[in-house]
Formats: sequence, C-alpha cells, structure tokens
Amino acid sequence: MPKMKTNHVWYDSTLSVDERVEALVGAMTLREKIAQTLHEAPPIPRLGVPAYNWWNECLHGVARAGHATVFPQAIGMAATFNQKLMFKTATAISDEARAKYHQAVKQENRKIYFGLTYWTPNINIFRDPRWGRGQETYGECPYLTARLGVAFCKGLQGNDPTYLKLVATPKHFAVHSGPEPLRHEFDAIVNQRDLHETYLPHFKACIQEAGAWSVMGAYNRTLGEPCCGSQTLLQKILRDDWGFKGYVVSDCWAIKDFHEHHKITSSPAESASMAVKNGCDLNCGNMYPHLLDAVTQGLITGEEIAVSVKRLFEARIRLGMFDPESKVPYAAIPADVVRCAKHVDLALQMARESMVLLKNSGILPLSKELNEVAVIGPNASNDVALYANYCGLSPQMVTPLDGIVGKLSVGSQITSREGCDLYRDGPVNGRVKPKTDVVIAVLGNTTELEGEEGGVALSDGGGDRVQIGLPGRQLDLLKALHANGKPVVLVLLSGSAIDLAEVEPYCDAILYAWYPGEQGGAAIADVLFGDYNPAGRLPVTFVKSMSQLPDFCNYSMKGRTYRFMKKKPLYRFGYGLSYTRFAYRKLTVKGLKVMVEVKNSGKRDGDEVVQVYLSNNPARVPTPLKQLVAFKRIHLKAGRAKALTFNLKRKQLAAYDSKGTPFVAPGDYTISVGGGQPDDPASGAVSATLNVSGD
Repeated sequence: MPKMKTNHVWYDSTLSVDERVEALVGAMTLREKIAQTLHEAPPIPRLGVPAYNWWNECLHGVARAGHATVFPQAIGMAATFNQKLMFKTATAISDEARAKYHQAVKQENRKIYFGLTYWTPNINIFRDPRWGRGQETYGECPYLTARLGVAFCKGLQGNDPTYLKLVATPKHFAVHSGPEPLRHEFDAIVNQRDLHETYLPHFKACIQEAGAWSVMGAYNRTLGEPCCGSQTLLQKILRDDWGFKGYVVSDCWAIKDFHEHHKITSSPAESASMAVKNGCDLNCGNMYPHLLDAVTQGLITGEEIAVSVKRLFEARIRLGMFDPESKVPYAAIPADVVRCAKHVDLALQMARESMVLLKNSGILPLSKELNEVAVIGPNASNDVALYANYCGLSPQMVTPLDGIVGKLSVGSQITSREGCDLYRDGPVNGRVKPKTDVVIAVLGNTTELEGEEGGVALSDGGGDRVQIGLPGRQLDLLKALHANGKPVVLVLLSGSAIDLAEVEPYCDAILYAWYPGEQGGAAIADVLFGDYNPAGRLPVTFVKSMSQLPDFCNYSMKGRTYRFMKKKPLYRFGYGLSYTRFAYRKLTVKGLKVMVEVKNSGKRDGDEVVQVYLSNNPARVPTPLKQLVAFKRIHLKAGRAKALTFNLKRKQLAAYDSKGTPFVAPGDYTISVGGGQPDDPASGAVSATLNVSGD
C-alpha cells in the first residue's frame, strides 16, 4: 500500500471538524464519494484517505477479531439489572477494541472487525421467546433496555471532550424482533401508541442521553416503509424530533430488499437513492455503487450523496483517524489490555451477577465435601454454550464441569457424561451410582438451536425456535435422573426463556445461567457452592406454555410481556431468588420522590435488586398493567438496612393517545417497591399512592 500523504488540510487538527470535513469531501470526485458510502470503503491515496471497514461487532466483547475477553451474552448482562457494571464492561470492551485497532493499523491490517465503529448494542424489544436473536437484547422492558443501553453506549464511546473512543450503534431501528425467515419482507404493523410507548423510547434514550453516534436500520418495513429508507423513522423521528447528528447504517444487504422482497422500488438505483435521500448514509452491502446510475437517471443529486459522505467522515475525524496518535488519548491503550486479568475478573463478576435462581427447595448451596457428585448433560462441558453468538475467542473457557471440579474437595468423586444429545433423537442414559450425593444436570440450548437467520437446528428455517421446551430428549434425561431418587440440581444455559412447567417437578433447584461467557463455569460453581449469593433477575417473562403467546407475527403489544400480559406466567419478569431474605418498609412517596428502606433480614450477605413499578394509571386510554420505572442493585450485609431514594420523572407517568402523543392524566397512581413485581409473593413489595395533577 502506498504511503498516505498527511499534509492535506483535513489532517490539520487546529481546524474545526466541520472545516476539515467540508475540505475533504469537497476534494472528492462523485465516484470517490459513492465508494465511501460502502461498509468496505477503499483508500483514496491522492487525498491521504486510508481504507476503512465500518463493520465491527462487540455485542458482549470484541467479536470475530481473534482473542478477546468473552463476557456473558447480552441477555445475561441484562439479568444483572446493574447499570454501573454494564458501563464498566463496555469500557473494558472499548479498551480492547481500541488496542486491537491500533495494533492492526501498525500491521497494515485494515480489514473487517478491526475498526472503531461498532454495530452494537441490539436494543430491540424481546417481545416473544421464540425469536432467535432475543439473546442479543436486554429483554422485554423498554425502561430496563434504555438504562442498560445508555450505560453500554457511554462505555463504548468514552467521555473525552474531543474524541470518540468508539462509535456505538443501537440497532435495529425500529420495530424489529422476528420472525427471522420473514425479516427481509414483512411489514411490522403497530399502532402509534405501541410505537412510541414500547418500540422507540430506548432508542431515544441512547441518542439523547448517551449521544450514540450511529444507528442501524432494520430489514423489515414499519408501517409500510422499509426501515433503512424510512422518511418517518430516519428523518422525522431520528433527526428532526430527536436531534440525531450522527450517521445511519443499513443492516447488511437490506437495501436490495427494497426491490427484491418489499417491492417498494423497481431497481437497485431506485433502492439506493431512496435510502440515501431518506437518511441512510452507509450501506452494509453492495447496493450504493448503483448511486452513480441513480444520479444519471435524475433520482438523486451529487449534493445529496455528499451529505451522507460528510456524516461518515465527521465520525472518522471524531475518532481521531486523521490525527497523530499522540493527540488521541485512546491510542495509548496498550495491546496487553486484551484479556488482561482485570477484564477476565470483570467477566467473572458479570457472569456471577447474571445468575438467576428460579427454584431452591433448600438443597443449595451445596457442600464442597460431598463424597460423590454426578454432572450430567449435553451442556456440562460444552463451550459452545458459553460463547453465544457475535463473540470473540478465549483460550480459557471455563465450562460448568470445570467450575464444579474446581470447587469440590480432593476427597470427592466426580462422574460426568452427556446423558443425551443436545437436540437429536438418541439414547438416554440417566443412571447414576447408588452412592451419589447429588446430581447436577446441565441442560438447555446453544446457538446451534437459536440465533440469527440461517440453518439453525430445530428452528423455523431461520433461527427462531418452533418450540420452547427443553430440546431433544433432555426432559427424558431429567426424568431419568430424578428417578434415581437423588437430589437433582438443574443448571440451564440458554439465551431465551424455556418452558419449565414440565421441568419443575423433576428437580430440587433451578439455576438459570444464560450463555455466561468465558468464566461462566466458574460463576455457576460459585453460586452452586455458596461462594456467591445469586441475585440475577429475569429480564423476560417465562410463560407456562406457548399457548400463552399471541401470534409471533403480530406486533401489537396486547397480551405480550409483563406490561400487557394478563395471564399468569410461570416466572415473572424481575423474578429471582437469593440465599437470604429482604424486607421492605417505610415506603414514602412525596411528589415524584420515592423513599424506602430495605433490610437484609436473613443470615447471609447478598445483593438485592430493588424494583419500582408504576400501575393503575388513571388515563382513559389503554396503558400498561404495570411498568418498571426505577431499579437499583444494592449489596447488604446480613441484618443491615439501607434507605434508598428514587427520583422519578414526570414523563414516566405519561400515557399515549392514539396519535402517539404523551400526556399525564390526573388522578391516583400506585407505586410499588420490592424485589420483584408487586403481584409476586416472593418480592416483598410494599405500595403507596401517588396523586398527580394532569397536564
């Protein structure tokens, strides 16, 4: 590659960003501008512009770029209900991303996955457990998703007043959550109330609070417009209403769907021009070269294309790509930060905090001096179930079996086997030795069974699950293990809810571990043997069966998620057990200030996730049955109490009319505070009335 000239005016950091961008883009030919709108942007040697690949991933660690710290999958991180930990994790990920980028540039490696513009987080609402990509999200609640999404975006982009550390890209904008096989063609029909109340607020928070510099559009249409070319979404809402200043990127090869599947346009030139004119600046794919034809046909002007190119180069300049490394603080992050001890410890902490204890008859925690333990199941030593999708690589993946072996006394016997195949039909071996003290069954899913569009087993041909029970013959295995008459502890690895109605009778405890990352096995063992007191909470509702679910293709929120579901689920959103007990008292509501005292009334130190819910909205329009409006994860020593204050915002009381306009209705609202939802007997929730004057 020829050496790039750096004496151009756009390399002058004493000039404003706007001046540099105007000079650079103004010096380009039309063909050069168009080439820069592709995710694999070529170099322009005469202008000193190096090649750059905009496609990079870091859903739960830097992905697809060699070794990196592998944190728990996004849905597991959501189960921590811990904004501070999410920020710390994103900061660690962005440290590793920066280190990788600068090392790659030194090696003249400007290929995919080693850049600074990251297509994460996935903040779509996980509205149906069948969706294969739900594991990539922060669950079903717009408020929880917003708080965690804001923390993650801030951690990625840094806080330097001049330079972006990375670019965060909340996706997929908007109203997108399956079915996967139909994503290139379906139209997500929603009313304005659901759109503004459920599908948009977390995107708005990431833009306005975290300053996310990029947004990725969705494959599907929303209310008739293809999302990557939607004037409503990309211009009116994103830029005009929310004040977004960054750039929009298409989902990969989504632009060709305009004419091939959505049938909105009739040619590649029409599709490309429609996307750019409506605000989609960057094309992941190969449609934007057709912009040259579009200009010739009078479908778009060079000036309109230049608007997108300027947005793209503003991002590159703000990332410091045209400045000396000595001026960019993030360029000094050393290569040895990747998988450093601090980050591995952080992955362990995140995994520990993500663990959700769903059932415990009293068998947990286990003694480390058991004489004989059987560890049975297809996920016991399966590191695929640790990685999840969009992942990096670690040389030290700790499986559940590894973690359990590391806890038990040297005088303990351990036996282990798969017991059955993960999902295929075949023999089941559930026999254990008569002297076995406890059976630990490690079952569930992997990304072989749920994920993105593609050939995923037991799926609908796309990546979504066609059934939500235990795959294959795993239930038969669990029944056989239970028939031995020994205590059975069930550990489940999964990226989504599993129907546990049939499962519960055959085990004495259930620990939900998600896809827990490289330290997952160590975290599981810490919980099972009492070195860590679990406090994870469900970021999704666990239904009793698929019969409780509306049609997958129906995007109405009626009957979906804890906010609108009237049927009693098996496990509620926000649910999770502990090895200790917490009591709530002294709830006081003064205006929008909510005060409460929480006491650890048990005998073990532990974390509690304090959850504040709003219900009984007096508005004369449909409103959520209840909704989370605040939460905080706290640590309390046994016998200690802590006073907490939550300052709500008036906009959190809003209902939405049929046009999607928010308003606050006068009257009495109910505020409930506890360790879960107000109608969950295990939450210990206390309630008070909030009287509000209307708009």
